[in-house]
Amino acid sequence: MTEKKKTTIVLFSGDYDKAMAAYIIANGAAAYDHEVTIFHTFWGLNALRKNEKVPVKKGFMEKLFGKMMPKGADKMGLSKMNFAGFGPKMIKDIMKKHNAMTLPQLIEMAQEQDVKLVACTMTMDLLGLKQEELLESIEYAGVAAYLGDAEEGNVNLFI
Repeated sequence: MTEKKKTTIVLFSGDYDKAMAAYIIANGAAAYDHEVTIFHTFWGLNALRKNEKVPVKKGFMEKLFGKMMPKGADKMGLSKMNFAGFGPKMIKDIMKKHNAMTLPQLIEMAQEQDVKLVACTMTMDLLGLKQEELLESIEYAGVAAYLGDAEEGNVNLFI
């Protein structure tokens, strides 16, 4: 019996297009029967944020970070040609025309394929993000847990 291949991805970027690439690779690897982990840290955590405002108790700096960061995957900007938010609208229109999946759909597909979505607890503390603000059915861990997965990884990516 062959051992299951493992793919790990560190999603550091908060850019819509880079997060899409991470999720496309993750879904592809899962479809090829890889055990997949996406470790979301720093701005990559925005992909896991809920779209709606969640009432949680925060200090001043935590509130400030919360207001500056996009709420949810669909609100993330592009890495290039963002054009004050017009770029993402253009790319989403093109994607719709070509029947391409959106980032929220790719995230949902990843969850359906049992891709392990992990939120970095240290970064959550730094940015003042609370578990209630993030999607359901995700895991919370630190870098040691990611390294445990990556150590056995056949493919390890940083996006």
